[in-house]
Amino acid sequence: IMPEKNGPSGSDCVQVCVRCRPLNDKEKDQSCTMCVKVDEMRGTITVKGPNTGSGEPPKTFTFDTVFDTTCKQVDVYNKSARPIVDCVLEGYNGTIFAYGQTGTGKTFTMEGVRSVPELRGIIPNSFAHIFGHIAKAEGDTRFLVRVSYLEIYNEEVRDLLGKDQAARLEVKERPDVGVYVKDLSAFSVNNADDMDRIMTIGNKNRHVGATNMNLHSSRSHAIFTVTIECSEKYPDGKQHVRVGKLHLVDLAGSERQAKTGATGQRLKEATKINLSLSTLGNVISALVDGKSTHIPYRNSKLTRLLQDSLGGNSKTAMIANIGPADYNYDESISTLRYANRAKNIQNKAKINEDPKDALLRQFQKEIEELRKQLDEGSDYESGDSEEEESEEEVGEDGVVRRVKKKKKKREHKHISKEKMAQIQSKIEQDRKMLESKKDMAEEERNKVKGDLEEKEMELKKFQEEQDQLTNKLAALEKKIIVGGENLLEKAEEQERMLEESAKELEARKVKEEALRKAL
Repeated sequence: IMPEKNGPSGSDCVQVCVRCRPLNDKEKDQSCTMCVKVDEMRGTITVKGPNTGSGEPPKTFTFDTVFDTTCKQVDVYNKSARPIVDCVLEGYNGTIFAYGQTGTGKTFTMEGVRSVPELRGIIPNSFAHIFGHIAKAEGDTRFLVRVSYLEIYNEEVRDLLGKDQAARLEVKERPDVGVYVKDLSAFSVNNADDMDRIMTIGNKNRHVGATNMNLHSSRSHAIFTVTIECSEKYPDGKQHVRVGKLHLVDLAGSERQAKTGATGQRLKEATKINLSLSTLGNVISALVDGKSTHIPYRNSKLTRLLQDSLGGNSKTAMIANIGPADYNYDESISTLRYANRAKNIQNKAKINEDPKDALLRQFQKEIEELRKQLDEGSDYESGDSEEEESEEEVGEDGVVRRVKKKKKKREHKHISKEKMAQIQSKIEQDRKMLESKKDMAEEERNKVKGDLEEKEMELKKFQEEQDQLTNKLAALEKKIIVGGENLLEKAEEQERMLEESAKELEARKVKEEALRKAL
């Protein structure tokens, strides 16, 4: 029986995929045998224990999608991640996360080898997919795409794109925006290559280390977030904004210290990793239990940040990674049981339409005002003046009194383009007059000269203000992406490859459906 795609009353079940990696060189050297069998057509994973008696049947699990050892990276993306990214582009929140024992290929699934198109993982493929969609958008659709990148290392949140890598960030919650990380930096991006460059910067700051099971083990949980705001005109003639957030999560691997040989700092890291993954397991169990009145989201930073993704307002896909060797039988069974429970989590995702904190609308309004100012002329600061203001002060007796204080205030002058032309014309006239009247009295000459300098200063200030407005306008316009532009650059080939794979999968799906009916 295939698992249910949707739960009752419009809820979505978390989509669970399982990927089995091939035997690695170390496992081959140790003469390990394959204990995992993958049936992609039926969506089943069968595991036979190394010490299983002849009378004991192997354990079989059924999932939404399963991938065997020979699967392609583009197929993994199109089957597991593409539907989630499509939903994010419609304005839903989406989360894709890889889970599994250390050394099972989570980072390869999420990132892959970014220098080789065929080996790119879910994260770089999503970049090409997002900008491929924007490039195909029609009409006056506008987009604003921002990214942020954080890691949870030893239960502390760090901004991987921040200037101060020693800073520890706080996880906060607000009724209007939910759970968020205070002071986390976000960068506007204009194409897939911008995203890739920013991710490379963040990866250099990530905590990785060697263990007996993995030379490049992730020692932290990393969350790369892409926020996509889209503004388009609806049939009612008004511009509406939709905001989708895509969380791409590369979890650190669960591990047994006896196998990884972790000591010292590695042991401390592993303890914190296992603790947060244990909390994640408890959250999943509480969500599917049906009897639990309390979900322990607050017991770890990871579950707190994934609160919306598990049982909340998000379309979520979990990719469980397992190893095929009999040596890791217990860990593989544990991962499969974990993933099997997650299938039953029900989320209630809704489109985020016209949220109050949408930056795109704010930027568009600012652009409109700046253009208006440039067309009509603008204010500029032209000196200080003193004025009396009253403000509240608390005395030593605790009584609040209003106190009058003198404060300096910057005076603003308004100059239109017409006025600017008049000033320019008057400057030229005065200059000609000075040149022509050689017999003018010294006092009068100095007065005309002073007036001339004053007007030139006024003109210079206005010009500086105009330049500032022009630069501000250009910076804001650069952030907003117009649908239909060619934004893929180097990622164009990647998008084409993804499209071809999606068509192949669709044709294969039709054949498999016919075979399934025949079976």
